[in-house]
Amino acid sequence: MITVKAPGKLYIAGEYAVVEPGMPAIIVALDQFVTVSITQSDEIGSIESKQYQENSLYWRRNGDKMVFDNRDNPFHYILSAIRFTEQYALEQGKKLKLFKLNINSQLDSEDGRKYGLGSSAAVTVGTVKALCQFYGLVLSKDEIYKLSAIAHLDVQGNGSLGDIAASVYGGWIAYRSFNHGWLRAQRHVATLSQLLDMKWPDLDVQMLQPPRDLELMIGWTGSPASTSQLVDKITIATATRHEAYLQFLKASKACVTAMIQGFETGDLAEIQHQITINRRLLQELSTLSEVSIETTLLKQMCDLAEAGGGAAKTSGAGGGDCGITIISQQVNTQAIRDQWQLVGVEPLDLKVHEVADMTID
Repeated sequence: MITVKAPGKLYIAGEYAVVEPGMPAIIVALDQFVTVSITQSDEIGSIESKQYQENSLYWRRNGDKMVFDNRDNPFHYILSAIRFTEQYALEQGKKLKLFKLNINSQLDSEDGRKYGLGSSAAVTVGTVKALCQFYGLVLSKDEIYKLSAIAHLDVQGNGSLGDIAASVYGGWIAYRSFNHGWLRAQRHVATLSQLLDMKWPDLDVQMLQPPRDLELMIGWTGSPASTSQLVDKITIATATRHEAYLQFLKASKACVTAMIQGFETGDLAEIQHQITINRRLLQELSTLSEVSIETTLLKQMCDLAEAGGGAAKTSGAGGGDCGITIISQQVNTQAIRDQWQLVGVEPLDLKVHEVADMTID
């Protein structure tokens, strides 16, 4: 049996802007995992997971039509990861085999609700890694990222793929997304093997080392949010307010770049200052787009953390899920946790997924 793990993630800064090529974000991988096990089968293949069952369809009404949207169903990402990894295996001269795939996730609550820790990305990366081992394919982290990104984007259709990067590289990373239009064009003319060998325009992943006294606090609102749908709404809204959106991108880039420098110099105060600025920028984007990013409960969570000495903001697309707080380890955070619980925010006792090797392949 082959068993691999892929960690979940949280966005620290740079959300929404990062969907544009070259725009920076900071993301952290967490010590909660999707575990994928694979064994060869002689008679029939199977995909099993107690968390991910293909027994639900999600749809909305568009006039008189039923429109199905399964971009938040991890089962589809598993199938896409299998399809593209096996296509790559065929290109490498491998013979396809039957297998049994078992998937277990720590990235959802016990009652099945999502924490917003990037379960679809982690299950994509985990499936790709397991199948690569199964077929004897030796890929670097960069190549695993590219193959996983292609499979994930084929289902979701939008997003920065930063959650894929966090699951592949682990730890704290500075991430800049690739040009999606370039990839779409290349897929018509290049094989997967060629795509994995290419340099992808604007793509960049940099490992970061946090200050020693930095503590990451995570609060969960208990309300799931759909990243793909929120990104859709922002894209539609900002298309008619292009100049204001460009100003948001410029300000976000300056903010996250300064925050990256704070990581490089070990300056916790600078990181906290930029977190506060990034929160304000996302609030302005929310007003601009009329999309609810910082919900009432997320606002309460952030305000309580700031009053307790931390710098706080929404994480990821917002609209629910989690918020994060960057605070000094010298501060007693129990009071903040207690206040969060009083308003209905659950503190998540999660640690950063540590990486022994900080190099990028």
